[in-house]
Amino acid sequence: MRPALLAAALVMITPSAALAQAAPAACPVSADNIVSNGGLDRARAAVESGKLTVLAMGSSSIEGVGASRAELGFVPLLEQGLSQRLPGVAVTVVNKGIGGETAKETADRLQTEIAAGRPDLVLWQLGTNDVLRDRPLDDFFIDFRRGQAVLDAADVDVVLIDPQRLPDNATNSAFHGKNPALAEISRLIALEGGRVGYAVQQRFAAMSGWSGLDRGGVGPDDLHLNDPGYACWAANTAEGLAAALR
Repeated sequence: MRPALLAAALVMITPSAALAQAAPAACPVSADNIVSNGGLDRARAAVESGKLTVLAMGSSSIEGVGASRAELGFVPLLEQGLSQRLPGVAVTVVNKGIGGETAKETADRLQTEIAAGRPDLVLWQLGTNDVLRDRPLDDFFIDFRRGQAVLDAADVDVVLIDPQRLPDNATNSAFHGKNPALAEISRLIALEGGRVGYAVQQRFAAMSGWSGLDRGGVGPDDLHLNDPGYACWAANTAEGLAAALR
């Protein structure tokens, strides 16, 4: 299927079918986008027990801003994708994304959300808004380490999700020239994940292979993902997590 036809199909078909069809047609799906860094033992044990609860934290891409319908956002598609790949496991993915958050705001509410959701695994999407707001890296990592203290005390597994890639031909001048900084913070997140033993999803690098998707998976505002982008991201996340947790 050509990319233009794929994009139209994604809007019309059901979410589970969207996930199944988007991946082989135009989205390069690989388990390699998630590096476990020796972690995920608790989540693996949860899978073995037959019940996995995932808490998804972060900003607008976790929330699902840009999807044409709520069920075509990242979290619903991830839940479906994990359920398909982990048969016999009751998978719940809780959406606690809030658009516009930096690492500071997410770190501020981690403890409350973990206490309420009691997850086995926390996905923390971070870095994009920190770069777009030109926050100093020192401040970003102070907030990250505050969040790390909460996560470690809660005894949960963690996947850090690094920033998205912005279109190289973005029409929004506010986003011009931001990809090098997004690449750098992605590199630093990977190093930090390895240092503390958190798994890392290399989303920025993966998105460089999304040229077959409509607008590279990013909507007309040059920032939020579109339906094909969410489907591709969810498929890659589900593939990587399922491989790590089996």
